[in-house]
Amino acid sequence: MEANNKQSIAIIGTGFSGLCLAIHLKKIGHNNFILFEKADRIGGTWRENTYPGSECDIPSALYSFSFEPNPNWSRKWSEQEEILAYLEHCAKKYELYPHIHFNETCEALSFQEQNQNWLVKTTSGTHTFDVVVSGVGQLHKVFTPKYPGAETFAGEQFHSAQWNHKINLNGKTVNVIGNAASAVQFIPQIAPKVKQLNVFQRSANWITEKKDREHFALEKWLSKTFPFLAKIYRFYIWFMADFLLYQLMNLDGSKLIRMKAKQDSLDFLKENVTDPQKQKALTPDYPLGAKRVLFSDDFYPAMNRNNVSIITQPISQIESNGIRTQDNQFYDCDVLIYATGFETSIFLTPMIVTGKSDVVLNDIWAKEGAEAYLGITHSGFPNFFMMYGPNTNLGHNSIILMIEAQTRYILSCLENLKINNAKTLDVKAEVQKDYNQWLQQRMANKVWNAVDHSWYKIQGKVTNNWVGRTYEYRKLTREMKVEDY
Repeated sequence: MEANNKQSIAIIGTGFSGLCLAIHLKKIGHNNFILFEKADRIGGTWRENTYPGSECDIPSALYSFSFEPNPNWSRKWSEQEEILAYLEHCAKKYELYPHIHFNETCEALSFQEQNQNWLVKTTSGTHTFDVVVSGVGQLHKVFTPKYPGAETFAGEQFHSAQWNHKINLNGKTVNVIGNAASAVQFIPQIAPKVKQLNVFQRSANWITEKKDREHFALEKWLSKTFPFLAKIYRFYIWFMADFLLYQLMNLDGSKLIRMKAKQDSLDFLKENVTDPQKQKALTPDYPLGAKRVLFSDDFYPAMNRNNVSIITQPISQIESNGIRTQDNQFYDCDVLIYATGFETSIFLTPMIVTGKSDVVLNDIWAKEGAEAYLGITHSGFPNFFMMYGPNTNLGHNSIILMIEAQTRYILSCLENLKINNAKTLDVKAEVQKDYNQWLQQRMANKVWNAVDHSWYKIQGKVTNNWVGRTYEYRKLTREMKVEDY
C-alpha cells in the first residue's frame, strides 16, 4: 500500500492498539500522525497496573504482535514489567517516540462539517486532523463503588489499578473489596505478608489452573534459532482457544467440553481449598463462561490460608476503621483495597465525541448502549475509528488478534479515501443497524446472557464481547467494503 501523507491522523493512546496502528502506518511510509498519551510513558493498561502479581491471562506467545515475535519471554504467561518492556521495545524499534505527545490528555473531539475534519481538544490546546483513531481501550478508567462513609475511613485506601507501593502491608489487617481478575493475581502475593486478609466477594469466579512456569533455556534458543517453531506454537494456542475454549461461550456448544471444563475447575478448587465453607463460597452459581473465566495457580491456595477470610454478605457502609456488612458484622482493617475493575461499558471516556449535526456519541450510547459497525466506525462520525471498541472484547482468545484485524481494516479505509479521492467516509446508518441486529440476534445463544449483571453488559445488552471466533472477525475486517460507506 502506498502512503498518503496528506492525511493527518491523530491516534489516542499508546497501548497495544495505538502502537500497532502507528507501526503499520510507518511501514507503509505514512508519517503524518501523532499519538496522544495522557501519561509520561507508553503502555496503557500495562503501564497503569503495577499491583503485585500483575500479569497477562493469555500466553505470552499469543499476547504479542504477530509481526514482532519475542523469543525472550521469561515465562509462559508474562508479567506486567515484561509486557511493558516489550511495548517499549516495539516503540523504539519502529521509531514511534518522535510521534508521541506525552502528558497530553484528549478531552473532546468535534467534527467540523464546514472543513470536513476533526478538532481535537487536549490539555495543551486544540489540534486539527483529517482522521482520528481512538485506542483508549476498555480497561483504563477505574471503577470505585460509592459506599456510604468511604470518605471517613482513617486508614490507607486505594484501587488496585492505582497501587500505592509506599504502603508496607506486612503485619497489617487488609480488607479487599472484589475478587475478580486483579484480586486473583495480587491476593496470593499479599496473603503471606499480612496479619489478616478479609476478601469481600460479590460473586465467585470460575478459575482454571494456569500451569505457568519459566521457559527453559532450550525453548528460548529454539524460538530464536528457528522462528517457524514459535509460529507453530502460537498457531497451536490460537487454534485451541478459537475452536475449543470458544465452545464455553455457547449455551448450545459442546456439552462434553462444557462439562469437562466445569468439572476440572471444581476439582481444582476442592484440591486446594479444604475448608467446606470456603469451598461453598468460592463455588460459582452461574454457568461457566457467563463472566470472565480466570486463570491462576496460586489463588485457591492463598484463599485456603488461615489468615484469609471470605465475606459474602453485601457491604452496608464503610466506617473510620473498617467495613460493616448488611448483617451488622464489622471487619476492622488498617488498609482498604478496591479490586473493583474498570468502567468497561462506557468506552471513550472521558472524551466527549461530537459528530455531524452536533450529535454527541456519548449521549447516543448512554440511551441505547454502545455499538458500532464492526466495533470500528459509527454512522454520523466520519473518519473516526475505534480500536477495541464495542463488541470486540474476547472471552476466549487474545485481543491482539482483534487489534491487528482492526489495524488492517483502518488502513484499508485510508487507502480507499485516497483511491476515491474522497475527503471523508461515513458508514451508512442502515449498514450499522443491520450489522448490530445480526450481532445481537446471534448473541442470544451466548452464555453471557445467562447472568443479569456483568462487566460485559449494560442495560441488559452485551456491549463488550465479539460474538464469534477470531477468524470470523478477521474475515469480516479483511478489507473495507466501499458500498458500506
